[in-house]
Amino acid sequence: MTNAPPAAHDALPDDAPHILVVDDDQRIRDLLARYLVQNGYRVTTASDAATARSSMRGLAFDLILLDWMMPGETGIDLARELTVQSDVPVCMLTARTDPEQRVVGLEAGVEDYIHKPFEPRELLLRIRNILRRGQATNGNSEEIRMGGFIFHIVRGELKRGDETIKLTERERELLRQFAGKPGQPIPRYELSSDESTGSERAIDVQINRLRRKIETDPSNPVYLQTVRGKGYILYVD
Repeated sequence: MTNAPPAAHDALPDDAPHILVVDDDQRIRDLLARYLVQNGYRVTTASDAATARSSMRGLAFDLILLDWMMPGETGIDLARELTVQSDVPVCMLTARTDPEQRVVGLEAGVEDYIHKPFEPRELLLRIRNILRRGQATNGNSEEIRMGGFIFHIVRGELKRGDETIKLTERERELLRQFAGKPGQPIPRYELSSDESTGSERAIDVQINRLRRKIETDPSNPVYLQTVRGKGYILYVD
Protein backbone atom coordinates (compact mmCIF):
# COMPACT_ATOMS: atom_id res chain seq x y z
CA MET A 1 0.00 0.00 0.00
CA THR A 2 1.25 3.45 -0.90
CA ASN A 3 1.72 6.28 1.57
CA ALA A 4 0.27 8.88 -0.80
CA PRO A 5 -2.72 10.79 0.55
CA PRO A 6 -6.12 9.33 -0.36
CA ALA A 7 -8.21 10.85 -3.10
CA ALA A 8 -11.06 13.08 -1.98
CA HIS A 9 -14.44 11.40 -1.56
CA ASP A 10 -16.10 14.02 -3.74
CA ALA A 11 -14.08 12.67 -6.67
CA LEU A 12 -15.99 9.38 -6.36
CA PRO A 13 -19.48 8.74 -7.77
CA ASP A 14 -22.37 9.02 -5.31
CA ASP A 15 -23.24 5.36 -5.82
CA ALA A 16 -19.72 4.10 -5.02
CA PRO A 17 -19.91 1.48 -2.25
CA HIS A 18 -19.41 2.98 1.20
CA ILE A 19 -17.23 1.03 3.65
CA LEU A 20 -16.90 1.61 7.40
CA VAL A 21 -13.41 0.67 8.68
CA VAL A 22 -13.31 0.04 12.43
CA ASP A 23 -9.85 -0.47 13.93
CA ASP A 24 -8.11 0.98 16.98
CA ASP A 25 -4.78 1.12 15.10
CA GLN A 26 -4.64 4.50 13.33
CA ARG A 27 -1.96 3.36 10.91
CA ILE A 28 -4.12 0.47 9.70
CA ARG A 29 -7.18 2.72 9.45
CA ASP A 30 -5.28 5.25 7.36
CA LEU A 31 -3.74 2.61 5.08
CA LEU A 32 -7.07 0.89 4.49
CA ALA A 33 -8.88 4.17 3.86
CA ARG A 34 -6.24 5.34 1.40
CA TYR A 35 -6.13 2.07 -0.50
CA LEU A 36 -9.90 1.61 -0.68
CA VAL A 37 -10.50 5.20 -1.85
CA GLN A 38 -7.85 4.72 -4.54
CA ASN A 39 -9.81 1.68 -5.72
CA GLY A 40 -13.17 3.41 -5.97
CA TYR A 41 -14.74 3.03 -2.53
CA ARG A 42 -16.04 5.71 -0.21
CA VAL A 43 -14.63 5.18 3.28
CA THR A 44 -15.46 6.29 6.81
CA THR A 45 -13.21 5.25 9.69
CA ALA A 46 -13.85 4.64 13.38
CA SER A 47 -11.38 3.89 16.19
CA ASP A 48 -13.80 2.03 18.47
CA ALA A 49 -17.28 0.54 18.77
CA ALA A 50 -18.89 3.73 20.07
CA THR A 51 -17.61 5.79 17.14
CA ALA A 52 -18.76 3.09 14.71
CA ARG A 53 -22.29 3.21 16.14
CA SER A 54 -22.33 6.98 15.86
CA SER A 55 -21.28 6.79 12.20
CA MET A 56 -23.98 4.20 11.44
CA ARG A 57 -26.67 6.44 12.90
CA GLY A 58 -25.89 9.15 10.36
CA LEU A 59 -24.58 7.27 7.33
CA ALA A 60 -25.50 4.24 5.24
CA PHE A 61 -22.81 1.63 4.61
CA ASP A 62 -22.47 -1.29 2.22
CA LEU A 63 -19.83 -3.15 4.24
CA ILE A 64 -18.11 -2.96 7.63
CA LEU A 65 -14.45 -3.97 8.02
CA LEU A 66 -14.14 -4.65 11.74
CA ASP A 67 -11.04 -5.42 13.78
CA TRP A 68 -11.53 -8.38 16.14
CA MET A 69 -9.20 -7.24 18.94
CA MET A 70 -9.98 -3.75 20.21
CA PRO A 71 -9.65 -2.40 23.76
CA GLY A 72 -12.88 -2.10 25.66
CA GLU A 73 -15.70 -3.50 23.55
CA THR A 74 -14.16 -6.01 21.13
CA GLY A 75 -14.95 -6.28 17.45
CA ILE A 76 -16.72 -9.63 17.86
CA ASP A 77 -18.97 -8.12 20.55
CA LEU A 78 -19.91 -5.32 18.19
CA ALA A 79 -20.36 -7.78 15.33
CA ARG A 80 -22.91 -9.78 17.32
CA GLU A 81 -24.95 -6.62 17.82
CA LEU A 82 -24.63 -5.35 14.25
CA THR A 83 -25.58 -8.62 12.54
CA VAL A 84 -28.81 -8.71 14.57
CA GLN A 85 -29.76 -5.06 14.09
CA SER A 86 -28.54 -4.46 10.53
CA ASP A 87 -28.32 -6.13 7.13
CA VAL A 88 -24.91 -4.57 6.44
CA PRO A 89 -22.35 -7.40 6.01
CA VAL A 90 -19.46 -7.52 8.47
CA CYS A 91 -15.96 -8.69 7.53
CA MET A 92 -13.56 -9.26 10.43
CA LEU A 93 -9.94 -8.13 10.39
CA THR A 94 -7.91 -10.47 12.56
CA ALA A 95 -4.35 -11.55 13.25
CA ARG A 96 -5.55 -14.83 14.78
CA THR A 97 -5.85 -17.97 12.65
CA ASP A 98 -7.26 -20.59 15.04
CA PRO A 99 -10.31 -22.44 13.60
CA GLU A 100 -12.33 -21.93 16.79
CA GLN A 101 -12.25 -18.18 16.21
CA ARG A 102 -13.78 -18.60 12.78
CA VAL A 103 -16.59 -20.71 14.26
CA VAL A 104 -17.30 -18.00 16.85
CA GLY A 105 -17.40 -15.40 14.10
CA LEU A 106 -19.73 -17.42 11.90
CA GLU A 107 -22.06 -17.95 14.85
CA ALA A 108 -22.06 -14.19 15.32
CA GLY A 109 -23.13 -13.69 11.70
CA VAL A 110 -19.80 -12.49 10.30
CA GLU A 111 -19.70 -12.70 6.51
CA ASP A 112 -15.96 -13.27 6.01
CA TYR A 113 -12.46 -12.87 7.46
CA ILE A 114 -9.33 -11.07 6.32
CA HIS A 115 -6.20 -12.19 8.13
CA LYS A 116 -3.48 -9.69 9.02
CA PRO A 117 -1.13 -9.11 7.35
CA PHE A 118 -3.16 -9.29 4.15
CA GLU A 119 -2.39 -8.88 0.48
CA PRO A 120 -4.10 -5.78 -0.98
CA ARG A 121 -5.36 -7.75 -3.98
CA GLU A 122 -6.93 -10.38 -1.74
CA LEU A 123 -8.58 -7.63 0.28
CA LEU A 124 -10.23 -6.22 -2.85
CA LEU A 125 -11.34 -9.66 -4.04
CA ARG A 126 -12.97 -10.46 -0.72
CA ILE A 127 -14.72 -7.09 -0.58
CA ARG A 128 -16.02 -7.49 -4.13
CA ASN A 129 -17.29 -10.98 -3.38
CA ILE A 130 -19.14 -9.83 -0.27
CA LEU A 131 -20.74 -6.93 -2.13
CA ARG A 132 -21.60 -9.21 -5.05
CA ARG A 133 -23.35 -11.67 -2.73
CA GLY A 134 -25.39 -8.78 -1.38
CA GLN A 135 -26.38 -7.71 -4.87
CA ALA A 136 -27.36 -11.29 -5.72
CA THR A 137 -30.38 -10.96 -3.42
CA ASN A 138 -31.81 -8.48 -5.93
CA GLY A 139 -31.32 -10.71 -8.95
CA ASN A 140 -28.96 -13.38 -10.25
CA SER A 141 -25.84 -12.33 -12.13
CA GLU A 142 -25.52 -13.73 -15.64
CA GLU A 143 -21.73 -13.79 -15.61
CA ILE A 144 -18.68 -13.79 -13.37
CA ARG A 145 -15.34 -12.11 -14.03
CA MET A 146 -11.89 -13.38 -13.11
CA GLY A 147 -9.28 -10.90 -14.25
CA GLY A 148 -9.36 -10.94 -18.06
CA PHE A 149 -11.79 -13.89 -18.14
CA ILE A 150 -15.59 -13.78 -18.27
CA PHE A 151 -17.71 -16.87 -17.68
CA HIS A 152 -21.26 -16.65 -19.04
CA ILE A 153 -23.20 -18.86 -16.65
CA VAL A 154 -26.24 -19.75 -18.76
CA ARG A 155 -24.28 -20.33 -21.97
CA GLY A 156 -21.45 -22.06 -20.13
CA GLU A 157 -18.97 -20.02 -22.16
CA LEU A 158 -15.56 -18.85 -20.94
CA LYS A 159 -14.05 -15.92 -22.83
CA ARG A 160 -10.90 -13.83 -22.66
CA GLY A 161 -11.58 -10.79 -24.77
CA ASP A 162 -12.83 -12.10 -28.11
CA GLU A 163 -11.23 -15.52 -27.56
CA THR A 164 -13.43 -18.42 -26.45
CA ILE A 165 -11.63 -20.82 -24.10
CA LYS A 166 -12.52 -24.44 -24.71
CA LEU A 167 -14.06 -26.14 -21.68
CA THR A 168 -14.97 -29.72 -21.00
CA GLU A 169 -18.53 -30.33 -19.81
CA ARG A 170 -17.20 -31.08 -16.33
CA GLU A 171 -15.17 -27.82 -16.22
CA ARG A 172 -18.26 -25.94 -17.33
CA GLU A 173 -20.30 -27.52 -14.54
CA LEU A 174 -17.63 -26.77 -11.95
CA LEU A 175 -17.57 -23.10 -12.93
CA ARG A 176 -21.35 -22.98 -12.61
CA GLN A 177 -21.12 -24.47 -9.12
CA PHE A 178 -18.54 -21.89 -8.10
CA ALA A 179 -20.53 -19.08 -9.73
CA GLY A 180 -23.46 -20.02 -7.52
CA LYS A 181 -21.34 -19.44 -4.39
CA PRO A 182 -18.70 -16.83 -5.28
CA GLY A 183 -16.25 -16.24 -2.47
CA GLN A 184 -17.60 -19.16 -0.45
CA PRO A 185 -15.74 -22.44 0.22
CA ILE A 186 -17.29 -25.48 -1.45
CA PRO A 187 -16.33 -28.87 0.00
CA ARG A 188 -14.90 -31.58 -2.25
CA TYR A 189 -17.81 -33.90 -1.56
CA GLU A 190 -20.24 -31.27 -2.84
CA LEU A 191 -18.19 -30.69 -5.97
CA SER A 192 -17.94 -34.44 -6.54
CA SER A 193 -21.57 -35.23 -5.76
CA ASP A 194 -22.41 -35.59 -9.45
CA GLU A 195 -22.16 -39.25 -10.44
CA SER A 196 -19.96 -38.39 -13.41
CA THR A 197 -17.18 -36.88 -11.30
CA GLY A 198 -15.82 -40.05 -9.70
CA SER A 199 -13.90 -39.78 -6.44
CA GLU A 200 -12.97 -36.64 -4.55
CA ARG A 201 -9.42 -37.26 -5.72
CA ALA A 202 -10.66 -36.75 -9.29
CA ILE A 203 -11.88 -33.28 -8.26
CA ASP A 204 -8.30 -32.25 -7.43
CA VAL A 205 -7.23 -33.24 -10.94
CA GLN A 206 -10.14 -31.38 -12.54
CA ILE A 207 -9.47 -28.28 -10.46
CA ASN A 208 -5.82 -28.27 -11.55
CA ARG A 209 -6.88 -28.48 -15.20
CA LEU A 210 -9.35 -25.64 -14.73
CA ARG A 211 -6.68 -23.51 -13.07
CA ARG A 212 -4.48 -23.87 -16.14
CA LYS A 213 -7.25 -22.19 -18.12
CA ILE A 214 -8.13 -19.28 -15.81
CA GLU A 215 -4.98 -18.56 -13.78
CA THR A 216 -1.87 -16.67 -14.90
CA ASP A 217 0.20 -18.87 -12.59
CA PRO A 218 -1.71 -22.12 -11.84
CA SER A 219 0.82 -23.08 -9.14
CA ASN A 220 0.03 -19.84 -7.28
CA PRO A 221 -3.68 -19.27 -8.01
CA VAL A 222 -5.37 -15.93 -7.36
CA TYR A 223 -8.97 -16.86 -8.16
CA LEU A 224 -9.48 -20.62 -7.72
CA GLN A 225 -7.90 -21.34 -4.34
CA THR A 226 -7.68 -24.34 -2.04
CA VAL A 227 -9.26 -24.09 1.39
CA ARG A 228 -7.21 -26.45 3.51
CA GLY A 229 -9.26 -29.29 4.92
CA LYS A 230 -12.47 -28.03 3.30
CA GLY A 231 -12.36 -27.84 -0.47
CA TYR A 232 -12.10 -24.97 -2.94
CA ILE A 233 -13.19 -21.35 -3.27
CA LEU A 234 -13.53 -19.11 -6.33
CA TYR A 235 -12.88 -15.39 -5.91
CA VAL A 236 -14.36 -13.23 -8.64
CA ASP A 237 -13.88 -9.56 -9.59
